[in-house]
Amino acid sequence: MGIGEEENPLLLSSIYENETPPHLQEISNDDSLAFAGHLGDLNLAAISIATTVIISISFGFLLGMASALETLCGQAYGAKQYHMLGIYMQRSWIVLFICSFLLIPMFVFASPLLKLIGQPTSVAEQTGIFAVWLIPFHLCLPFQFTLQRFLQSQLKTAVIAWVSGCALLVHVIVSWVFVYKLRVGLVGTAITLDFSWWLSVLGLFLYTVCGGCPLTWTGFSAQAFVGLWEFFKLSVASGVMLLLENIYYRVLIIVSGYMHNTEVAVDALSICVTVFSWESMIPLGFLAATGVRVANELGAGNANGAKFAAIVSVLNSLLVGLCFLSIIIATPEKLAKIFTSSPAVITMVNELAILLAFTILLNCIQPVLTGVAVGSGWQALVAFVNIGSYYIVGVPLGVFLGWLLHFDIRGIWTGMISGTVVQTVILCVITIKCEWQKEAQKARLHILDEVASD
Repeated sequence: MGIGEEENPLLLSSIYENETPPHLQEISNDDSLAFAGHLGDLNLAAISIATTVIISISFGFLLGMASALETLCGQAYGAKQYHMLGIYMQRSWIVLFICSFLLIPMFVFASPLLKLIGQPTSVAEQTGIFAVWLIPFHLCLPFQFTLQRFLQSQLKTAVIAWVSGCALLVHVIVSWVFVYKLRVGLVGTAITLDFSWWLSVLGLFLYTVCGGCPLTWTGFSAQAFVGLWEFFKLSVASGVMLLLENIYYRVLIIVSGYMHNTEVAVDALSICVTVFSWESMIPLGFLAATGVRVANELGAGNANGAKFAAIVSVLNSLLVGLCFLSIIIATPEKLAKIFTSSPAVITMVNELAILLAFTILLNCIQPVLTGVAVGSGWQALVAFVNIGSYYIVGVPLGVFLGWLLHFDIRGIWTGMISGTVVQTVILCVITIKCEWQKEAQKARLHILDEVASD
């Protein structure tokens, strides 16, 4: 059934339903970090850099590219052009898999690249070993992300949650047996990640092609090869947009490698970034919910519904941020002990808790605004906003506070928070000034043009 104006009374409940975190299995990365942290500081540092820096680049770029599918599928579903969803997904498979293949050298040459930028030799070599064994995980991302967005656009988030939850459960059990009990080391940790993510892909794919989506999946089509260039341009803009966001705070991990007491700094910061990533799954759920709902409403020509979805998501995500801020300020040492037994690392995490708490609070508004941009197709505009806010304001200010004023990690982190504030303010202004009726008309015309060319 299409999403039209007559469904407005159900809009609030639909947002909450679609809010079920489609990124549930992404926590498996951090579960591996938690298990590996008890194998020693060097292994924790290596896995931390691999998962929070190297994987973040491929993860952020491919996840962003998949958000183009969220825009197009969401608007097509709202316009009741159901058959277009399967065609869009197949186009996305082609484009994302080619891009993921081009990113493989980053994994193969991880060790020399990290040495080149000044990381300690022991950490760089261990990270390089782990990164090579993560290539199968990397190659599953194009299918994982596109299947998720294909199903999200139809509000089938319960399926995503069940499949991801089962894969996560399997991953935790396998990690506990092989990493914690059998002590298989770095390679075994990587293999457990590869296995659990491909298991999730298989589950989503089988649901899609075996009758779970009879209206939107009508089989493989040659139409998937039509209009690839336009799809590629939107996908790359989306990828750059989310990549710039995803790696922003990971810069702290790289910078920490130049500080004194390197392994402790890397471990403490990676724990903070990991906790930040865990909490980010909730705003990312709001991002997905907002993007899908806004796209659905715009495709259906319902401007007021799109505006209402944005307001509800911002308020709820902000409440979640306040809750997490309270938890982190109250229990920083207990959070650190999940990952490590090192007193030095625990102490440093405790010192960074306030910065982490306020970073999380700010991060609860920005993803929802990004979701509005995804649903409306503004990815290219947001990419420029991110460049200006993060890398023209945030990073230079962080370097000034950290290096020139000698506030070290705290100064760098404070400067980067300032970049997030600038970005959030700009996105708020863009969203408030948006002419929703014009956006709805534009979305409807785009879908009709696609159907006519089909």
